[in-house]
Amino acid sequence: MPKNDEKLLAAAIYVLNFFVPILGPLLIWLFKKDESSFIDYHGREYFNFMISYTVYMFVSGLLTIIVIGFLALWIVGTLAFIFNIVAAIKAFEGQHYRMPLVFRLL
Repeated sequence: MPKNDEKLLAAAIYVLNFFVPILGPLLIWLFKKDESSFIDYHGREYFNFMISYTVYMFVSGLLTIIVIGFLALWIVGTLAFIFNIVAAIKAFEGQHYRMPLVFRLL
């Protein structure tokens, strides 16, 4: 069972996405990943999420040429927002959460 400070930092990785999407979560993950496997797990999950949804947004942006991309951009953005909030809540509860539709690269 992760400690309270580990749960708080893991949740902060996801919450900082709304303010400083790369730098904030990266600093937490780099400084704490060797001390806590829980923070390491959520840091990897977050960056896999960022890579995956960046690819999805890029493809959706390309699809705007044929109009369907506008709908795809809205859907991908909404899903990213929802999954990010759910992941923050699960991390704060001390649970391991695997985000849907994510490439596992890290």
